[in-house]
Order: sequence, then structure tokens, then C-alpha cells
Amino acid sequence: MALQTRVKLTKLDAPKLHGLDNGTLIRIYRTMYLSRRLDDREIQLKRQNKIYFQISGAGHEAVTVAMGLLLRPGTDWLYSYYRDRALCLMLGVKPLEMLLQAVGAKDDPSSGGRQMPSHWGLPRLNIVNKSSCTGTQFVQAVGAAEATLYYQNHPKALAQAQKAPLGENVRHDPEEIVFVSAGDGATSEGEFWESLNAACAKKLPLIYLIEDNGYAISVPVEVQTAGGSISKLTRGFPGLHVAECDGTDPLESYAICKTAVQYCRERRGPALVHAQVTRPYSHSLSDDEKLYKTPEEREHEAHRDPISKFSLFLVREGILDQKEIEALEAEVDQEVRNAADQALAAEEPQIDSIRVNIYSPDVDPTSSAFEAQPQLHGAPKTMVEMVAATLSDEMARDDRITVFGEDVADASREETLKQVKGKGGVFKATSGLQRKYGHDRVFNTPLAEAAIVGRGIGMAQRGLKPVAEIQFFDYIWPAMMQIRDELCVMRWRSNGAFKSPVVLRVAIGGYLTGGAIYHSQSGESIFTHCPGLRVVMPSTALDVAGLLRTAIRCDDPVMFLEHKHLYRQPYNRSEYPGPDYTVPFGKARMVTEGTEASIITYGALVHRAEVAAAQLLREGISVEIVDLRSLSPYDWEAIAKTVRKTHRVIVAYEDMLSWGYGAEIAARIADELFDELDAPVKRVAAMDTFCAYQPKLEDVILPQTSHITAAVKHLLQH
Repeated sequence: MALQTRVKLTKLDAPKLHGLDNGTLIRIYRTMYLSRRLDDREIQLKRQNKIYFQISGAGHEAVTVAMGLLLRPGTDWLYSYYRDRALCLMLGVKPLEMLLQAVGAKDDPSSGGRQMPSHWGLPRLNIVNKSSCTGTQFVQAVGAAEATLYYQNHPKALAQAQKAPLGENVRHDPEEIVFVSAGDGATSEGEFWESLNAACAKKLPLIYLIEDNGYAISVPVEVQTAGGSISKLTRGFPGLHVAECDGTDPLESYAICKTAVQYCRERRGPALVHAQVTRPYSHSLSDDEKLYKTPEEREHEAHRDPISKFSLFLVREGILDQKEIEALEAEVDQEVRNAADQALAAEEPQIDSIRVNIYSPDVDPTSSAFEAQPQLHGAPKTMVEMVAATLSDEMARDDRITVFGEDVADASREETLKQVKGKGGVFKATSGLQRKYGHDRVFNTPLAEAAIVGRGIGMAQRGLKPVAEIQFFDYIWPAMMQIRDELCVMRWRSNGAFKSPVVLRVAIGGYLTGGAIYHSQSGESIFTHCPGLRVVMPSTALDVAGLLRTAIRCDDPVMFLEHKHLYRQPYNRSEYPGPDYTVPFGKARMVTEGTEASIITYGALVHRAEVAAAQLLREGISVEIVDLRSLSPYDWEAIAKTVRKTHRVIVAYEDMLSWGYGAEIAARIADELFDELDAPVKRVAAMDTFCAYQPKLEDVILPQTSHITAAVKHLLQH
């Protein structure tokens, strides 16, 4: 039965209460207390080995409840963090839903038992699924806020997004804002500063809540943050509203947060609230704060505990008396006990569920639906010209598509386009797209790879179709956290509730004559090792058109690798195949048929293999060449077919020999087709070193036609 209370108005100081009535004040306390008791119950269950991890929101309840009063569930978008239990409760997450996550139940709505507890993610409330990674949510929130402004100007894009898979979760409201929170320790991450830079540059409706409990696990704030105050460091950002509050006082927090939220709703720019909170419990049950906090410090924190402070306030103000407080707490305790009993009895996930939602269940890019015949017309185009032509057709078809990255626009200052030719990418792959589709669909970003990918993730979570460019594969590494721990795992960790179908266009590879160490790298095997991420690498202009269109139309994240050496080669040009030409992923191309040996390859090695095959044919040796085109998934049937035909196999790839992509192909052939082999599987690849600037050294380091011909002759000796 709900708690019944007497209304006592005589002692209330209206300005002190910031317009909050008695019912709301009681709701604040109830939610704070419920949050704390859920923490306590989880701690008890962990000690009984009935759950497997616990991390609490204790000490953070006041400011997060206050923010929860101001945010609009199902309208605003939230990138919360693991101490935001009270915020989520205030927005409508049920105690049972939280405890289902703690036990790892099948019906855990945040992840289906795939994530630790307190990793919130509920589509009905627009709470975007969160990972354990520190600070990655900042740039994703930027992308989500960009989607907010984009949908205001592109209603057709919103309609298209709502008709796409998971379109029922795509929402937009004219007054919506995006919320992102984190602890003070997360502000040390580069993504925090990258996000502030982008948010202020674009005046995004994004509100930051930094919940500063003084520690990042055991590292105190003065070690994490220069000067010990993140709000002081951020005050110089143009247009950023910055405010501080006592995060243990829900009324002060409410007043400060209300002003910040209104600032964002009025589209004046981003806002940052720096809340001083406490952490009365250890970082998690894997930590012991007694090892680094003095007894005096812990006692001081206890005096600032928001639960005890606010209950005392309610009694002093005559809103509740002690018996009513006790009755409220008893009611909450019973609610938590009931929820815990239900959670402990809940069904566990089925073992065979582990493969569900790695990839989209709705769109299969390997299916026959993506098989199409080219309708060739026009003058032959190079690979780089085909990129621009394909993107242009897809952007005309789908208003959800945005193209961005470093230097991809024709000119960031649109007024100069009348006077300049325009850049359109360092390789001209996006030339003319900004002129045709506008600066809000094709735009330059700061030089920040993690932010480029993270912003794409946030846009995709909101239903857009971002096509982001990483200018050189050699510089993709700052984005590795966003790619491996966020982009490719989003669908799986949320059990299909969220997705991130970003297309990452990446210029890759060597053979540049002068590219040297930092413009000639390969390393595709690192990304084919990421479940949930599709990886393709065309070697011809025709395949660029077909595979890029498939990448955009599929519903999974795709890394689209474009070999720089092949961009303008005359031998791989093609007439344009038309706006509906697609090529399925996982479908290899037969380049040359042969009988005595097979070369399985992709990328720049395809042409070198063709030259080698022509030389060998003049010597009476017949070689078959298979271009994989798609690296994850790859066409095992085509591989098996050519092995059974020739019984001798070379796997040729540009990356270093050891631990490279070809090792997986060679190992699987040896494992599953051993009886078909008349000779060991041979690999031809780069040396286990780096690509040198001097062309003569590069020729030795990277695999050449001569290496392939020698390998074929060696195989034939067996």
C-alpha cells in the first residue's frame, strides 16, 4: 500500500524548496532511499554468491534524482553511467529490472544477462546501453545531439529511420536534449575533451553531469585533474554553461540542474554541471576503500550522506515525522525484498542465445537479396571516382546518410565555395558531395579519430546512417576503443535493443613509393577479429560500387577498406553499374581459373597475382586466383572449391606474415581440407617489420609479383 502522509505547510520556506511540493519532496527521498537499499541488497546477494558483481550509486543519489525530475523519459536521450541508479529509478526503471540484471537473467531488459549490473540501457526510456569503458559515452552523446538537430531539419530522414529495423525506438521531439554523465575520473579521458570541443563548436543541446566523489577508484581528484576541479578547467569553452553544486543536497542540485537543462532546451549550447558527491562505499565489491581512505575521511563523508541529510531535512521542515519516515522505509524495504525474490527465481539465458544479435537479425548482407546485375553505362571510373558516385546515389536515396571526417567536405566555409574548387577528401573520394547535399550532411570534423567514430555511433543509435572516414588506416588507433568495445558490440551487449550501423571508410595499404611507416600500414586482421563488425576490401572499381552500397544498406557496422594504391589504377576501372548494384558480403570473385595451384588473396595483391599468373602461364603453369573481397565474413565455399580443384594453395596478403589475416585461412584449410592437399599451404606476405620510405626497401618488405611466382613454383615441387 502506498504511504499516506499529512500535508504540513506551516514551516515551509518556498524559495528554499524551489517550487517543489510535498509530494515531490517525499518522492525524492523515497527514490534516494530505494536506490540505496537496492545497492545494499545487491551487496548482500554478492556476498551470498547469488550475483557476480556489484557497483553502487551510493552517495550520488541526490543530484541524480534531481536531474531525473528535470529530464523527460522517452523524450530526452540519456548516456548515463554506472552510478546513476537513482536517476534511472526516477525516470521509470523498475527495481526488478535492476535486480534481473544483477542475477544475469534472461529477461534482464538491459542486456539479457550479457552485461554487469548497473550498465543501464532501456529503449522505452531512451536510456542508451552503456559499456564499462570509461568516458566513451561522451562522444557518442555528441553524435546523438547532432541527430537531434539533424532531425529538426530533415523530417524525411526521421521518417526513413522509423521505417528501418528497430525504427520503433527512433524518436525525436523539438525540445529534446541529450544527457551524458560520468564520474570525475572519466574527465581525464581524451574523449571528454574531444566531446566538449565538438559540442561547443556546434552548440549542441547536450548536458553533462560530472559526479565528483573525489576518487577514481583509489586515485584522488587532485591527481586526476589539474587543480582538482573539472569545472574550473572547462570554463573557457565558448558557449558552455558551467555550474557547480553540492550533489548531496537534492534541492540545491535541482536548482542548479534546472538552469542548465533550460539552457540546453533553449538551444543556447551545451551545459556542464559539476556536482560534489560522496562515495560511502568502495568503488565496487572488488575494491576496499579502507586501503587508501583514512578513518577521518570516511567519517567526514558519512556526515555528508545524502540519505540521512535529506531525511533529517524532511523531519525538520515538518513534511514527514519520524514514524512516517520509518513507514516509508519499511515499505521500500519490502519492495526490494519482493523484487529480489522475483529476480532470484528468474529464468537464466539459454546457452544457445550467445550467438544471437552478434549481427542484425533483420538484414543479411550475405544473402541473395544483395545479388544484382550491373547496368553499366558511362565512361570508365577509377576506384576513387566510384566511391564518390556511389555515395552520391545513396545520399539521394536515403536522407539519413551523413558523410564526415577530416577534410571530407569541399570547404568548411561554405561562402568560399564560389571561389574555390573544393577539396572533398585528401584522395578526392568525397569531392562534390557537400556542394550537392549541403554542409549538414557532408562536413569536416576536428582531427580526432575517437570522436569521429564515437559521434558516428551516437548518430547511428538515433537512427541515422553515418558514413565516417578515417583518413589513413595508420591513424585509426585512437579510435580502437570506440570500434572494439562500442561499435561492434553494441547490438550484442544490449541483446538487440540498440544498434550502431556505422560505415567506416578507411584508406589502407602501401605500394605508395614514399608512404613510409605511417602511410602504408595494413592490419585488417585486427578488425576481422572483432565479432559484430563486417570488414570488406574491394580490389576493383566495380566492386567498390557494389560493396559500398551493400555496406550502407546493411544494418551492421562495416569497415570499408579502400586500398590507396588502387584508387587511380587504370587496370581496375569500370563503367558505373547503376544506383541499385550491390554485391553480397562473403562472396568471393573468381579472377582467373586454373588447374595447378590456387592463389587466395585480396586488395592490392590481386593484380600482382594476375601478373604472376600471366607469367606462369607462359611457362605452362595454370594458376587459379580467388579475390576474397569480403574479409569478415569470407567465402569459405569458394576457398574449399578451389582447394579441391588444384590441391595446392597460396594465401597472399599485404600485412606482415606472422599473425596476419592469411594465417586464419591457411589454418582452416589445413584443419578442414588436409586430405585435399598435395602440398603444405603457403603464405606470401610482408616481412615482419615496418614499411620503409626508401622505395627499394619497400619493394623488399612488401610482397611482390616475384614472391608469388616463386611460391607457386615451390609448391609445384611437392
